[in-house]
Amino acid sequence: MIDHQRPLKGAWGITGLLLLFMLVNFADKVVVGLAARPIMADLKLTPEQFGLLGSSFFFLFAISAIVVGFITNRVQTRHTLLVMAIIWSLVQFPMLGTVTFEMLIACRIVLGAGEGPAAPVALHAVYKWFPDQLRGLPTAVISQGSALGVIIAVPTLNWIIVNYSWHWAFGALGIAGLAWTVLWLIFGREGTLVDQPAAGAAGRVERVPYRYLLTCPSILATCAAGFASYWGLALGLTWFTAYLVDGLRYSQTVGGNLTILPWIFGMCVVLGGGAISQRLKKAGVSSRHSRGTLAAATVMLGGCILPFVGSMPTPGLKVAFLVVGAAIGSTIYVVTPMIVSELTPQPQRAAMLAITTSIITLAGVIAPFAMGFVIQHAPSPLAGYERSYVILGCLLLAGGIIGLLFIRPEADRARLAARAAPLPPAMPVRA
Repeated sequence: MIDHQRPLKGAWGITGLLLLFMLVNFADKVVVGLAARPIMADLKLTPEQFGLLGSSFFFLFAISAIVVGFITNRVQTRHTLLVMAIIWSLVQFPMLGTVTFEMLIACRIVLGAGEGPAAPVALHAVYKWFPDQLRGLPTAVISQGSALGVIIAVPTLNWIIVNYSWHWAFGALGIAGLAWTVLWLIFGREGTLVDQPAAGAAGRVERVPYRYLLTCPSILATCAAGFASYWGLALGLTWFTAYLVDGLRYSQTVGGNLTILPWIFGMCVVLGGGAISQRLKKAGVSSRHSRGTLAAATVMLGGCILPFVGSMPTPGLKVAFLVVGAAIGSTIYVVTPMIVSELTPQPQRAAMLAITTSIITLAGVIAPFAMGFVIQHAPSPLAGYERSYVILGCLLLAGGIIGLLFIRPEADRARLAARAAPLPPAMPVRA
């Protein structure tokens, strides 16, 4: 008999492996931004071209996430996770040879296609080990694979870039991906926890037509807040190190090592926000407030801070305002999958997690190129960077307000339950 009030045996071991999975995932993402100056110098790229390179990672990111999300409704997550990790690893090794701008873009597009489904599939996998009321902390832990990937990898990758070349930084990431693949082959397992039925009709698992899920106000508002926040994350992945080196005149060594600051702060925010959200939820506070209001308010706060980056009198204060403003709203990454999971029947969960992730990460297609355009056409690189942070602040403020007004999971869950229908008997439902 499975106790639906407790995680399954081995749940935290799988969570640890998925944390490492996301660690490698975000180390792969950040390497281009970390090596921005040497890549631009070697390949003679303009800011617009480098912005295009940053955006190229996201060209197939969303499409791949949706496709693999629907596949993962039917296929065990341990298989899709394995295939993704192999793709990430192999696509890094061409960087060890002679690299052209076109080749680098092609490899980043393939890498993005392989990494697009990573977060939704990893969360869908871990949700098979934890009941709904205990998902806050494991969601935060897996989300922080991103921060740990940067915090742990950046000093090492920066040392490789400074002392060897940016080519070898990519090669090191390929080796790390293969190491995780071996660990997953040995220890990876599939969870067996099944969520309670969507509408509780005779204990049968039900489904809700996707048109209702995709127009649900809580889900749309969560995506709006998440899109604005991911705009900042995409800029951090692509342009933060370049801002420190080009705009604030730090050396590559110092600027590269300072790149971990937003991720350290973001990790504290996400872990703290996830724990607070889970504690409030267990104490009986509504999802609207324990998940929606909590996250949306912090997104708004970031929007209020970022427009003042350019007016700070010293480089240190500029960095501090940028770090806090860009990362203070990171709790949205924890509550988004929990809100989607709360509103979506389990047989549709992987697809809906993938769809919402894809909507949010579309910001990554636009943001790096947009910032490159602003930098290239500004009076100075510093002015271009800081104008871009004002734009980000406005987006965060708008996204946070939308989230604050329209994230109401309890009301939307009742409406969706009224539209739920039993699954046909022939449709397989996996744990």
